[in-house]
Amino acid sequence: MPTDPFANTLDGLGAPARAPYPLTPSDTDALPVLPKALYVGTGGHLVLRGVDGTADVTLRNVAAGQIVDIRASHVRATGTTAADLVALV
Repeated sequence: MPTDPFANTLDGLGAPARAPYPLTPSDTDALPVLPKALYVGTGGHLVLRGVDGTADVTLRNVAAGQIVDIRASHVRATGTTAADLVALV
């Protein structure tokens, strides 16, 4: 394991992701871990629900390589055309 000079630093929303994971959109399942943000590898539409939201929203024409600064609880399969998604935790 490499030496981590930031091991004793508190993690926060503004800190870099420490445990990113590939995200598979689902119409029924919530994300397993709430992310700080989402990375979009291949551009398109992104249908999601914010952690405190009560309705889904569609982000249209999200660019490839964009980081979406929304703490999403769900990313829906229906309507999402963006791909290669990564949850930044």
